[in-house]
Amino acid sequence: MSNNKDRAIVVKRVAPKKGGHHGGAWKLAYADFMTAMMAFFLLMWLLSSASTVQLKGIADYFNQPLKVTLWGGDRSAEDSSIVKGGGRDISSQDDGVTRRSDGMTARTDRSTVKHNDDEASKTQQGSLERQEQVRLHDLQVKLMAAIEANPVLRQFKQQIRIDSTLQGLRIEIVDSQKRPMFATARDVVEPYMRDILQAIGKTLNDVPNRIVVQGHTDAVPYAGGEKGYSNWELSADRANASRRELIAGGMDEAKVLRVLGLASTQNLNKADPLDPENRRISIIVLNKKSEEALMHDDSTTTTLSDDAAGSGKALSAGALMSGGPAGGAAGSANSSAPAMQKLPPLLSAAPAARPAAAVAPPAPNVAPAVAPELAPALPARSEAP
Repeated sequence: MSNNKDRAIVVKRVAPKKGGHHGGAWKLAYADFMTAMMAFFLLMWLLSSASTVQLKGIADYFNQPLKVTLWGGDRSAEDSSIVKGGGRDISSQDDGVTRRSDGMTARTDRSTVKHNDDEASKTQQGSLERQEQVRLHDLQVKLMAAIEANPVLRQFKQQIRIDSTLQGLRIEIVDSQKRPMFATARDVVEPYMRDILQAIGKTLNDVPNRIVVQGHTDAVPYAGGEKGYSNWELSADRANASRRELIAGGMDEAKVLRVLGLASTQNLNKADPLDPENRRISIIVLNKKSEEALMHDDSTTTTLSDDAAGSGKALSAGALMSGGPAGGAAGSANSSAPAMQKLPPLLSAAPAARPAAAVAPPAPNVAPAVAPELAPALPARSEAP
């Protein structure tokens, strides 16, 4: 018994062996997975930002036969079969539809995508034109409100005519025998005319549209002044003086696209070319179509017409505010002749023998360059236009 108690007990402990390195193959698989996920989400983002027309174009591209995709041409396969006696061509066409072996169909008319693009473009263009019409109408309301709110300008509202034309919004300031806009036979702006132009210039900044400033005179020949100075030069000088007053009122100088002197070629009162009301300043706020045509010198498609769009009548600011017909000077012009007159193309507004003085906006205080013209063969009077 004692021997058993003294016997040593040996416990053998085996240290666990660690497994060897199992390699990094999983990293490659994980990298492939992440790359695929990135490509997937990139594709989803591109598809979400594409338009309906673009998505249809992509679908039509992948629905085409392989022959069209690789080499172009007709969407149908060759009529003859390589294997004689074989079955029907898997890409044969029926009624303009290409039939695929997987049962899917694709339209064969390539013009579908182009047609959709044209329709989308027309819809967008129509929307822009409607927005522009609303913008010009708001400008008309603001101008009339500004005139009515100013006690100084309110007394001259019968000399201000605002109407809509095919080219945009037209603002005309008509001369009066009692209240002339300029000094006699000169381009010096009268104080009340200066107030009107500066008030209009401040309001014109509310729209991005550019403008054309036109000067008109009556048919009375220019009496006095240096030799060769005529109604052409006078109308151009007065238009340029009006441009300066618009800018002085706060209008951006870059808004001026053209400054024109038309002399007596576009009379407001056609029945009486000598009527003082024919002396006026016209400010045309161009719509986008007319502006682009003028920028490209497209005189065949753009005319600064006096034909008002809509009612066919031009009302003074006073009549528009009161809701009644124009009175005073403007009203008499409406009664004697139609207010809306068809004008020839802008770039040839005057007859060929008497070209209109058309000048680009010069620097302030610089008179525009115009061609001298002899006075018409009419009896001159002491009080020139």
